[in-house]
Amino acid sequence: MSSTLQIDFVSDVACPWCAIGLGGLEQALDKLVGRVDAQVTFQPFELNPSMGPEGQDVAEHLTQKYGSTPEQQAEIRERIRERGAAVGFAFKPEGRGRIWNTFDAHRLLAWAADAEAGNGPDKQWALKKELLAAYHGRAENVSDPEVLVQAAQAAGLETTRARAILNSEDYALAVRESEREWQQAGISAVPAVVVNRRYLISGGQPAAMYEEALQRIAAETAAESSST
Repeated sequence: MSSTLQIDFVSDVACPWCAIGLGGLEQALDKLVGRVDAQVTFQPFELNPSMGPEGQDVAEHLTQKYGSTPEQQAEIRERIRERGAAVGFAFKPEGRGRIWNTFDAHRLLAWAADAEAGNGPDKQWALKKELLAAYHGRAENVSDPEVLVQAAQAAGLETTRARAILNSEDYALAVRESEREWQQAGISAVPAVVVNRRYLISGGQPAAMYEEALQRIAAETAAESSST
């Protein structure tokens, strides 16, 4: 008998470690088929909520934010590329080029999860992967409506509705409220994998680590259920 776990994957499309974490989680869940039934929802978090529409050169941004040198950035980029390859994600070797605002991407992700709109978890998962591939795999501008519409189409979502959302304020309030909720819950770095709203797995972990943690949580959850 499998245990059902609710997983909230709190992340930002701009975060390369979120792509690594999602790849690791996906591999772990594949290994746990039949033992763990996971219901995954992607929750919004913005690393750079004040980023303007023009974006910023990534090297300049990392130097300003973290004080890193070009040499350090190259080393980290190579480590990220290797970690991505281990979980099946192909990062563009040269990196992203620029940092972009991701708020509209989060609005589309909220729509992709909306059951009342005819969507759901599978559509949201597909869109999340398309957006990560666009940003980190192809260095595309994910604040560009055309890039976002193309990602929606690739995820099997209705492009006319996607375009209408981007031309409106739809889902803006929902994203802001969700961001505030997770910040108030203590999430200050991503990816953050929150299981059953009780357990936290931080950072872009390897598949084996996710597998071990989810098995342990599933066992604890089953034990609690059987004792009540």
